[in-house]
Amino acid sequence: MASEKSTEGGPVTQVGEGQEAEEATPPVLTVGAPHVGEVLADRYELAEHINDDAAGRQVWQGVDVVLRRPVAVVLRYPGGDSAQEMLQAAVTASRVIHPNLAGVYDAIDEDTRAYVVREWIDGEALRELVVEEPLDAERATSIAHAVASAVAAVHATGMVHGNVHPGTVMVAADGRVVLADARATEGDTPDTDVRAIGGILYFALTGHWPHAEVGPSSLPDAVRDGSGAIAAPRMVRAGVPAYLDDLTMDLLDDRLALPSADVLAAELDRLDVAADEPFIVDAGPLRFSAVEGDLPEQPPANRRKLVIGVASLLVIATVGLLLGISVLADPGDDDAAPGPGVAATATDEPATGTPAPAAPKAVPLTRDQVRIVDPDGDRTELADAALMVDGKRDTAWESDTYRNLPFGGKSGMGVLIKFPEPTDVTSVQVNLSATGASASLFTGQGDTGSTPAGDRKIRTDYKTRIGEPIENHEATTLTFGGFPPDEKHQYLLIWFTKLPTTPEGRLRLEIQEITVQARA
Repeated sequence: MASEKSTEGGPVTQVGEGQEAEEATPPVLTVGAPHVGEVLADRYELAEHINDDAAGRQVWQGVDVVLRRPVAVVLRYPGGDSAQEMLQAAVTASRVIHPNLAGVYDAIDEDTRAYVVREWIDGEALRELVVEEPLDAERATSIAHAVASAVAAVHATGMVHGNVHPGTVMVAADGRVVLADARATEGDTPDTDVRAIGGILYFALTGHWPHAEVGPSSLPDAVRDGSGAIAAPRMVRAGVPAYLDDLTMDLLDDRLALPSADVLAAELDRLDVAADEPFIVDAGPLRFSAVEGDLPEQPPANRRKLVIGVASLLVIATVGLLLGISVLADPGDDDAAPGPGVAATATDEPATGTPAPAAPKAVPLTRDQVRIVDPDGDRTELADAALMVDGKRDTAWESDTYRNLPFGGKSGMGVLIKFPEPTDVTSVQVNLSATGASASLFTGQGDTGSTPAGDRKIRTDYKTRIGEPIENHEATTLTFGGFPPDEKHQYLLIWFTKLPTTPEGRLRLEIQEITVQARA
């Protein structure tokens, strides 16, 4: 619904796109056109035309002259039959009162035009909030929790929201998260809303909206591999916790049965609290089971399994039963062996079992661990390699600008990564400023020094490729995987063979950040 951001000192309300994002804007009519200062229904004064939404409706900031409060007015003309869907959706939404839902105050049809009056949110939409950079895990979880709570309130009345989208999720200046602009159609179900909450999480964490899984949008599509499979948030950016990555991917997996909105809200509430109490996260995220049949065979790291409260209840019941038995046992038999429910002493045998493998963790890289390899160059592009590992996406190492593809007169150039000791690497992620690059990842032994001869030797010696090459990549994030298990590497070479085209139409390589994940 409304999103607000400040421009020249004042808030701007923008109705967020959703299911109608691809609808063509209706032609502008003059009959019924509103104007500044006009008072609608003898109560709502129009103060400023903000913009038109994806469905061609005008969005105004207004004032309720009776209650003297700001309002948002969404107006379309003509009214009548063409506006019934908008009005009905507003009437339906007005029946649900929840702190995370935008309040709907009025819905009026004057034939020549129809309008909905609703709460003015002084803030900005999630889609605007993520423009600069994706959110951290704590804030993404908090926003998704608020959205899930709002959706659960809508579902409790038997209704469906139908328009959960980064443009309808708004964050007020005081931090309140508000879901607005309900527009459910016949094809929408409660699962539609819950799946879209997974899309909200994915967008908040990556800045991309999963079109195929949630619905088309003008927002950039999710990062995908060559087969079109969606990349997990942890593969798009470093620092996403495993529990949040798993939950997001489960919500977007149409092979899995989705939880109800209230169950998801409760799980996100637990994870939201866990931001200040990390030990709670150890319980793991909510996981879902397959809708029917077995899932297609996948690598172990990507399998999904059901983890539900029943197991916890069984444990609690069993412990209670065993404690009851121990209480009923003869208290005078001091020499008896410890019964069920009695704590084992230090001499008792520990429980057996194989611990779950630790999740990969980011490997911090220092400026001394990266350097430019330029065997065919003039040695003018070797400086500032430290900008690739400074933890900032707004700084970048830049190559020279070239005139012809793929890399001027060169065979290519690369970045050598040197770990202090052999490391069990799981992935290497490279963030570029533009799309269209081609690159491969190689492993080898040693660094022969930053000289033309040394670089040529590295290029010759580093022949073992890790994973598949990336050709003409359509995204700015390159992710290299395919590391053989139980095989450690101390030296890696990212070798670029094709330059991206910058927004200015130039051929230049700009590496903003390199992130490495490794097993603990």
